[in-house]
Amino acid sequence: MIELEGLPELVDPVLIAAFEGWNDAGEASSGVIAHLESAWKAEPLIALDPDDYYDFQVTRPVVEMSEGLTQSIVWPTTRLLRARPPGVERDVVLLRGIEPNMRWRSFCADIIEICRELGVELAVMLGALLNDSPHTRPVPILGGATDEGLARSTNLELSRYEGPTGIVGVLQHAFGKAGLDAISLWASVPHYVAQPPNPKATLALLRRLEDVLEIPMPLGDLDEEARAWERGVDELASQDSEVADYVKELEERKDAAELPEASGDAIAAEFERYLRRRDRDTDT
Repeated sequence: MIELEGLPELVDPVLIAAFEGWNDAGEASSGVIAHLESAWKAEPLIALDPDDYYDFQVTRPVVEMSEGLTQSIVWPTTRLLRARPPGVERDVVLLRGIEPNMRWRSFCADIIEICRELGVELAVMLGALLNDSPHTRPVPILGGATDEGLARSTNLELSRYEGPTGIVGVLQHAFGKAGLDAISLWASVPHYVAQPPNPKATLALLRRLEDVLEIPMPLGDLDEEARAWERGVDELASQDSEVADYVKELEERKDAAELPEASGDAIAAEFERYLRRRDRDTDT
């Protein structure tokens, strides 16, 4: 059981969630939560009891050293934090978790109970998957939603995936069953450069989050980090002719599949994002 006494009253809160593990290629989605937690100076709200959902032989606790020889144990779990973005009249609940090892349905029920107590009516789940997308092109973001109207209103490009799923897919489904709105945003990470971090995919998720929630996202140094990451992959690919040829093939396949309408939509979305940022800078 979870103890919900003492939770604060929040203003029109929205949940942004990501989980380490199967759902987090290149640590792109968990990187969003870590970035927002730091940029928004998020404060802890509640943590789930790790004994309920984690196998410590699979997801082991971590020993950390503080001053001198003092050790502390950090247990793997799921934590929720509260943030108030500057200039925004609503709260954001950040969920930073590790995909549970067991009892997923009970886990989802606990998350939904906490969200009801906090007044959350919309959740955005973040994920990242390995794909055959070339690293030189914009990161594709696919999505899912608890109903078609929500998908249309947020202009989601829906995924048609069928197959094994992770806690992101299960939790989104549980939100829908509970009568709460939820969407998922999935970044495509090139499978030939899967090692973390992937700042380009993290940046793409942040920008899509900004479009969906109409909340300004702090980008910090991610633009430059993403460019540096791409230059680094370019250099590695240039040293292996087979990899370079494969990347070129992916680029040609991607470019051939892109419709003019899709390119126009992307340009329009980027222009709208630019206008919002310009207006905010003018107001401040």
